[in-house]
Amino acid sequence: MVVLNKIYTKTGDKGETALGNGTRVAKYSARVNSYGTVDELNATVGLARLHATGEVNAQLAAIQNDLFDLGADLCRPDMEKDAEAEYPVLRMTDAQVSRLEAELDAMTQAVEPLRSFVLPGGSALSAHLHLCRTVARRAERLCVELASVESVNDAAVKYLNRLSDWFFQASRIANDDGRDDVLWVPGANR
Repeated sequence: MVVLNKIYTKTGDKGETALGNGTRVAKYSARVNSYGTVDELNATVGLARLHATGEVNAQLAAIQNDLFDLGADLCRPDMEKDAEAEYPVLRMTDAQVSRLEAELDAMTQAVEPLRSFVLPGGSALSAHLHLCRTVARRAERLCVELASVESVNDAAVKYLNRLSDWFFQASRIANDDGRDDVLWVPGANR
């Protein structure tokens, strides 16, 4: 359980922050950039939820919870030392990736195949989901960059990769199963 008795601590005033294992690093480190962007993504999902209802809203709520799990995973380096930790270490799982894949498969069945690229827009929910997609792609790029120099849970990267695809398909669902998608017309304004 997390208990926050005080919001500001002054421990980051010199440009460093503590990771989940207590190690202090620069606030601009690759690891902090990775989980910070996941936090930004969670905020964009919150904006999308302002326009979502029913099943999509419930799925987005689950994604927001997963994104907190992902942030907890990314803020804790040294995966090989997980067994030595004094309390259980939260890591992303293949089951979370599989859930997204199942939801993606269902959404893919509901929409017609694309014959053009889709411009972000249509409904308000669709536009917000496209924003989520682009932030998810950035988070994925940062996690892959981090993984090139430090240990990163494979399921974390897989989750972000599937999640950006999930947001794309959900944006099409939000546009009346793709019927109201705004399609790119190459060279239309030449």
